Amino acid sequence: MSAPNDLADLAQRFHADRRHLRSVAFQLLGSAADAEDAVQSAWLKASRANFGAVDNLTGWFTTITAREAFDQLRARKRRAEEPLAATDELDRLVATASAPADEEALLTESVSNALLVVLDRLSPAQRVAFVLHDVFAVPFEEIAGLLDRSPAAAKKLASRARGRLQAHPDGAPQRAAKHLEIVEAFLAASRGGDIAGLLELLAPDVVRTVDRALVPDDVPTEVRGARRVAEETRRFTQRARAGAVMLIDGAPGIVIAPRGHARVLLRITVGADDRIHAIDITGDPGRIHRAALALPGIGYQGTQTWPAGRPAPGRERKRHAG
Repeated sequence: MSAPNDLADLAQRFHADRRHLRSVAFQLLGSAADAEDAVQSAWLKASRANFGAVDNLTGWFTTITAREAFDQLRARKRRAEEPLAATDELDRLVATASAPADEEALLTESVSNALLVVLDRLSPAQRVAFVLHDVFAVPFEEIAGLLDRSPAAAKKLASRARGRLQAHPDGAPQRAAKHLEIVEAFLAASRGGDIAGLLELLAPDVVRTVDRALVPDDVPTEVRGARRVAEETRRFTQRARAGAVMLIDGAPGIVIAPRGHARVLLRITVGADDRIHAIDITGDPGRIHRAALALPGIGYQGTQTWPAGRPAPGRERKRHAG
């Protein structure tokens, strides 16, 4: 593709690539609003640069956009994270987690909420190296320049990110797949307030424990019995809609993650009878930070952590278009 003739030509080319650039920025930042800010900033940088000799405009636009997103990620890491204060704050976060139409489209075509949770835990450099290389096939030589690292260092960053992204569940594959299926069914029934479905999944003597800060004063921190646990879920269907099935320290569980930020962990114990015997719910920042969170292994029954019809991360080889 030839170099642009003038600013109007550059603007037209940039507009043609805008959807791609928003996808890049969204996967790096996890927010449609932040992604749009990065794309807008990238346009300002591109329009003021010496673009007359640029042949690979898509690659150039991608690099500039990724650099803007990288700067945003580093700024986030410098800001202190606010701890979750109480149940009303969690409800507020969950209530505002419903994505607007444009963000919903980006989520559908690019990443799952579970993947955003894992990406959120990577360092800015790991996230940039992984997303650009494994999803958009940007060469490590270009990523190295963006990160001010060597190509070998950029490759190592992507490899470390890949290792944190996905892990296999504990136990035999068939058993692990069944455990995942049960946890997914529990989340689906919780979202729909399906009491009958929950009763089929819960053991008669199931025990649910929860941190006091996560529930109103009239909700006990410990509940016993399938009927009581099932009926209680009706109060928290909104929270369940922000949930994602993930591996928590190698075992299937649920992460309540408004906009991809892990706020609550549900550790779920499934017995040999394929029923849920214990649900431990915590919002303690220390426990959440220490927990190893990963996507369920690709290929396990009932799991889908990457959009339908697309290969898993690390298997997609989009050409870095020019």
